[in-house]
Amino acid sequence: MPRPLRTLPRYLRSAPGTHLWLLALLVTTVAMRRMDPTFADEFLRQRSTNIHHLSQNPSRVLISSAFWIDGGGWLLYAVLYSLFHAPVERWLGTLRWLGVVLATHVGATYLSEGVLGWAIKHGIAPPQSVNTLDVGVSYALAGVAAVLAYRIPAPGRYLYLFAVLTFYALPLVNGRTFTDIGHFAAVLIGLACYPLTRNPTGPSRPGNPAPRRPRRPRTPPSTPPRSPAP
Repeated sequence: MPRPLRTLPRYLRSAPGTHLWLLALLVTTVAMRRMDPTFADEFLRQRSTNIHHLSQNPSRVLISSAFWIDGGGWLLYAVLYSLFHAPVERWLGTLRWLGVVLATHVGATYLSEGVLGWAIKHGIAPPQSVNTLDVGVSYALAGVAAVLAYRIPAPGRYLYLFAVLTFYALPLVNGRTFTDIGHFAAVLIGLACYPLTRNPTGPSRPGNPAPRRPRRPRTPPSTPPRSPAP
C-alpha cells in the first residue's frame, strides 16, 4: 500500500472533530444540489439564525445552521478546514477546539443579529430583515483562524494576525453588512479565547512523535556486605 494511504487514517484521527464536520458538510452539500432552488432557499431559511428563529428556538437553529454551506463549494471549505480547523484541533485538543468553535459561532451570531435588531428598531434596516437568511460555518472559521495566531512564534505571529484582521476588516469599510460585522466579531472572540491556548492538551502533529519522558538512570543493585572469613 502506498505510504500516503497508510498515513491517511492516522491523519484523519489526529483531528476527528474537523473531519467529521467536513463529512457532514459534504452530505448536506450533496443534498442541497439535489433540491429545487426555490425549495432550497426556503429550506435554509428555516435553519437560519435570524432574529425570528433565535427568539423562537435558538438551540435548534444554532446547531442546524452549522451544518449547511450558503455559497461556496465544499472543496473550498475542505481546504480551509485543513489549513485552520485541523491544526487548531491537533494543538488544543478536540474539547478546547470545540470550545473555540462554539464561542465564536454563537457569540458572533448573537452580536451580528443584535446589531441588526438595533438597526431595525431605529429604521436603518427594513423590518423584514428579522427573517434574513443566515446559515453557514464562516463565523467559526474566522474565530479559529484568529486563535491560530497564538500558535505561531513571533515575529511571524504579528504578520499573520495583521493579515487576518485586515482580511475581515476591509469588508466593514467597503460594505458593512451585518454578516461582515459577525465575521469581525468572530475574530475578536477567537482572540479572546487565549486562556484556552494555555497548556494545550492535544496530541502531537502527525509524523512528530510525542516527546519522550526522560528516563531515570538505573542504579546498580546493592550487594549485601560479606562477612569476614573465619
